[in-house]
Amino acid sequence: MAEAEQAESAPDMPKKRSKSLLFGLVGAVLLGAGGFYATYSGLLALPKSGAADSAQPAEAAQLVASFVPLDPMVISLGAGANASYLRFTAQLEVTPGAAADVKALMPRILDVLNTYLRAVTEEEMSAPAAITRLRAQILRRVQIVAGAENIRDILITEFVLG
Repeated sequence: MAEAEQAESAPDMPKKRSKSLLFGLVGAVLLGAGGFYATYSGLLALPKSGAADSAQPAEAAQLVASFVPLDPMVISLGAGANASYLRFTAQLEVTPGAAADVKALMPRILDVLNTYLRAVTEEEMSAPAAITRLRAQILRRVQIVAGAENIRDILITEFVLG
């Protein structure tokens, strides 16, 4: 008799399972649709995109900078070097309002860069970390000429040994 009861209850199990799965799916769809409607209609108080934009002007004011391009430079490397020249182009990031002062000092800046880059050997330029070291050295020299308060950074746009 126990076997007969098990046989009768066995077909009921999949029916109960499928009913609970069906109710679960219907409930999930209804909750999803209700959440979408509440968000779309504005019933939920979500932050507006304008609230995030109001904080950006203060940050953007700090990021404002002017760029002063340096004339492209071709520096000869000397007789013993494998490459015969260095082609160098960069831009100076200056504080707002200092662009005119920096442009007025451009002949001195180019002189300092020519003098420094001519003194650097080809082996020093070819090292893996050379560009970072050269960038720091160039920035420091330009800041000495134009004033550290005027020059924020230097952006090397071309550095080709040929």
